[in-house]
Amino acid sequence: MESKTITIVILILLVFSGLFVWGYRGGGGTSASVQGALDGSSVSGLTTVETMYDFGTISMKDGDVDKEFTVTNPTDIDITIATVVTSCMCTMAFIVESDGSAKGPFGMEGMGYTPPANEVIRAGESRTIRVVYDPNAHGPAGVGRIDRFITLADKSGHTLQFEIKALVTP
Repeated sequence: MESKTITIVILILLVFSGLFVWGYRGGGGTSASVQGALDGSSVSGLTTVETMYDFGTISMKDGDVDKEFTVTNPTDIDITIATVVTSCMCTMAFIVESDGSAKGPFGMEGMGYTPPANEVIRAGESRTIRVVYDPNAHGPAGVGRIDRFITLADKSGHTLQFEIKALVTP
């Protein structure tokens, strides 16, 4: 009876180990696919002078901080930004229209409704992408270094990514 119990426990452990290894290898394949989508072959036709901004030290008590990035379409064809997504719920992005109005907010996928951008940037035109970071979004556990990403994807699947950093203090 005791040897049957040991055999069953060993079989169960083998099954779970096999599932773990299978799941881990599957995750690696997904990761490679995401990396493939961000390699040089999928770089957007949109350009920008600045892709990263460090706010330095910011305080939770001072509230939201924002940064504006400018994207330009230097090509001779119109480019449609299909989606704008952020890497965390604490970060929102807006597309600022030429008249000053803003389209958005665009946030993290899976954290509520993220509307399609469907913003056409005509050949030779530029748009401003306003990024707003809320240092209070994670509560007291949100102090320390942050690194967030904002990704614009055009209708062809090409991407342009912005990064913001900060050291959050209470």
